[in-house]
Amino acid sequence: MVLSSNRVEDLSTHACNEEGFELPISNHHDVVPLEVHRVCLPPHKTTLEKLRHRLLEVFFPDDPLHKFKNQTCLMKLYLGLQFFFPVFEWGPQYNLKLLRPDIISGLTIASLAIPQGISYAKLANLPPIVGLYSSFVPPLIYSVLGSSRHLAVGPVSIASLVMGTMLSEVVSYTEQPILYLQLAFTATLFAGVFQASLGFFRLGFIIDFLSKATLVGFMAGAAVIVSLQQLKGLLGMVHFTSKMQIVPVLSSAFQHKDEWSWQTIVMGICFLAFLLTTRQISTRNPKFFWLSAASPLASVVLSTLVVACLKSKAHGIQTIGHLPKGLNPPSMNMLYLSGPYLPLAIKTGIVSGILALTEGIAVGRTFAALKNYQVDGNKEMMAIGLMNMAGSCSSCYVTTGSFSRSAVNYNAGAQTVVSNIIMATAVLITLLFLMPLFYYTPIVILAAIIITAVIGLIDYQAALQLWKVDKLDFLACLCSFFGVLFISVPLGLAIAVGVSVFKILLHVTRPNTGVLGNIPGTQVYQNMNRYRTAVRIPSFLILAVEAPIYFANSTYLQERILRWIREEEERIEINQETAIKCVIIDMTAVSSIDSSGIDTICELRKTLDKRSLKLVLANPGGNVMEKLHESNALEGFGLNGIYLTVSEAVADISSLWKTETELPI
Repeated sequence: MVLSSNRVEDLSTHACNEEGFELPISNHHDVVPLEVHRVCLPPHKTTLEKLRHRLLEVFFPDDPLHKFKNQTCLMKLYLGLQFFFPVFEWGPQYNLKLLRPDIISGLTIASLAIPQGISYAKLANLPPIVGLYSSFVPPLIYSVLGSSRHLAVGPVSIASLVMGTMLSEVVSYTEQPILYLQLAFTATLFAGVFQASLGFFRLGFIIDFLSKATLVGFMAGAAVIVSLQQLKGLLGMVHFTSKMQIVPVLSSAFQHKDEWSWQTIVMGICFLAFLLTTRQISTRNPKFFWLSAASPLASVVLSTLVVACLKSKAHGIQTIGHLPKGLNPPSMNMLYLSGPYLPLAIKTGIVSGILALTEGIAVGRTFAALKNYQVDGNKEMMAIGLMNMAGSCSSCYVTTGSFSRSAVNYNAGAQTVVSNIIMATAVLITLLFLMPLFYYTPIVILAAIIITAVIGLIDYQAALQLWKVDKLDFLACLCSFFGVLFISVPLGLAIAVGVSVFKILLHVTRPNTGVLGNIPGTQVYQNMNRYRTAVRIPSFLILAVEAPIYFANSTYLQERILRWIREEEERIEINQETAIKCVIIDMTAVSSIDSSGIDTICELRKTLDKRSLKLVLANPGGNVMEKLHESNALEGFGLNGIYLTVSEAVADISSLWKTETELPI
């Protein structure tokens, strides 16, 4: 086997010495002796071994099966039950001491979930009772399958908005209510299938394309649109546009001014002020969290009493009307699995499912971090997906973990997911016995509750932080925000994701490079733009490449490196300094390389050879070294072309040059 460097060690045939490097090589004359280490090739692996390792890293980075190692068959069975059904993990340790705070938190979030469930169903253009159905079955399923102790499950504003928007663009919920309901249940089914599939096949990284910047802009834009849509309820209007863009919504509100009801407006403003005030108090003082939690239900009760007592004088105030009593009716027979609207249901399900999944996992991880426990993202995807699949067959629409209800759940002292069971029980009692009480509940209260909930989605501080930290992220945020406002909800989201993907491509195709200099008194080399004290080494140009070298950026890197060399030569000529004799590329950050990258390295070496410049690679990673070796690219670098560190390269090559100049002619 021919290796190109006396510092390259092939671990496939033999190992480095005990320390993993050569014995010290003494440099000549007065140069400080420096250990020059071997650059080892990684151990030899077959193609199947490499593929297996890569697949494990991609799909199982957390090694979920490590608990099963060295266990008996019976213990493996028990651990398997715990893995798929987390209730078997916390259930055996559950006691009465944990039950009390769970009951308190469960009843607290129920007081929030009942009015929000009715309100969010209206937001999705569904019958209000569907919102209550969706607050009963999914929490029970999540309590068995979910791994978060504080996630409060139920309908959420974003998923409701997206579903209502996408379906109503094609199907009228007023003219075709049965078809609309069928498509909503079918979209929920496909949302669940998509979510569970992501978890089962461990493809959760797909939702990472919804970056924080994208979500900040999207949620702010959605909050504005949702709030403006509630003008129909706040003003007591009958005719209102079904479009979601800001211009048609405002135009519709002012075109039908004759429908405005002063009784509705007064009641809406009063209760909206009450809800916003209690929310502000709870935000500033977390001890009063119960104020914002109880205020929606208190508003519903109080407004219902007012309308019931003044029904003869409050003709202008619209009410919910009759809501059927009883448990969730089965809806499997209402699933729309064939026909011209099936693609619409699939598309709506996937989009709303992604958003619901993103919110649910983010909320779960947020509160898990506060209590120092871990939430398995893939298991959460399966839990949320399965509960939506079951929900689609029991008259529910898309549900996930709500941030507002989860925050209340956490502040109320919830210890386990039993709080979801308590909440579902409260909803069950409501469904069985209390539905007639909502007959006089004014629709304006639902609008006020929705506005109060979605205002919290506008995070202007996060947007300002994006502007300070990353202008491209801020651009993605703006694209998402204005896309939702002026185009449509799904297209606004798609534009923002496109900007985020463009950002990724930009970083991949135009990676950072820079000139390195030595920090005086050390063997450390850093970017000279960052460290003004760093100094150039005469006769050397040291460059850093801060990205993998792929086909997408190889041509750019070659051109950029040659430009660095040209600019350095021009600077040297102006300052009359020592000419460049060696170019060192620090490959510490080059995690991988492909065939195009290898060709670029070889072409660059040949180009520099013609200009009497030596190309040296410093600290190439194992993956890079293996591919350079297998492609025979190392042979062209000679005996002094690969070094473990930049400092070793500079010292050893300088020593060789000094030796050559002192040899007798």
